[in-house]
Amino acid sequence: MDLFENTERTNLEQLGEFGLIDHLTKNFVIGKSTTFKGIGDDAAVLDAKDKKVLVSTDMLLEGIHFDLAYTPLKHLGYKSVQVNLSDIYAMNGIPEQITVSIGMSSKFPLEAIEELYEGIYLACEQYNIDLIGGDTTASKQGLVISVTVLGYADEKDITYRNTAEEGDLICVSGDLGGAYVGLQLLEREKLVYLENPQIQPDLEGKDYIVERQLKPEARRDVVDLLKSRGIKPTSMIDVSDGLASELLHICKQSNKGCNLYEEKIPIDPMTFETAREFGLDPTVCALSGGEDYELLFTIKQADYDKIKHDVDVSIIGYITEPNAGKNLISKGGSVHALTAQGWNAFT
Repeated sequence: MDLFENTERTNLEQLGEFGLIDHLTKNFVIGKSTTFKGIGDDAAVLDAKDKKVLVSTDMLLEGIHFDLAYTPLKHLGYKSVQVNLSDIYAMNGIPEQITVSIGMSSKFPLEAIEELYEGIYLACEQYNIDLIGGDTTASKQGLVISVTVLGYADEKDITYRNTAEEGDLICVSGDLGGAYVGLQLLEREKLVYLENPQIQPDLEGKDYIVERQLKPEARRDVVDLLKSRGIKPTSMIDVSDGLASELLHICKQSNKGCNLYEEKIPIDPMTFETAREFGLDPTVCALSGGEDYELLFTIKQADYDKIKHDVDVSIIGYITEPNAGKNLISKGGSVHALTAQGWNAFT
């Protein structure tokens, strides 16, 4: 899909700020009934239609959250939307609108920003999202992307982190650790290239874990699945900072303990094998790697039969009373305190 027709390098000052915004957003079409007025005025106008409004914001900084040495701008645009949609799905809500603000240095021509918006457009199209506003500005620190997402849910459906109960089953969608191991692979190939630019990246057979890092998918399907089975999670969070960190968030905010079973943690064979190639423990990658954007949630034991046959949902432990501690049960049966070593934005 080509949204833009430019083939030559175009400096951004040729368009100016408002010309740039018009150019980048002209192909976005309003499709949600909750969008009363989109881009084109001082503010967007939304109609919540008796639902609660969910709002979340994420900022991605060049050199901190992404490396343009191996991150295609189209993938980056797509990912910047996905990481925000995931926050709304983690509340058991449905996202419908986003705003996108970007800061860019003079090294970026118009065509580069067009690539970024190609990815944003693709994410909006596939997940039925309206782009309703944002901002553009100059940046001396490289590329900055800030996305705000608005979602909606009936009050009775909203799921928080602080409502897990003793005896609840701990569940996670998909598989874990792939995004982190994919990042290690990309970093290795970057170093090889810097030492010898004549050597081409060796990513053959590693498509899955590379895509997990560069082009994650928010799990709208899991929210729909739970609703179709008549299951409301007792708590939920998305796995952005690693399984251990997210489970500890649920336990802390719910004032509960947990037993997490290592043998139950879902890890894709490619993730497992590649982690071993790097001398990494696949379980540690799943616990502390982050950026998988799967959904971690708890359900009542009475709902077990409704979900036990779904191959894309794994039951990995259960919630305990707080004095029982927060435990990882190893494959050998030994008990360890569950600790978080995931992403810290300030280290």
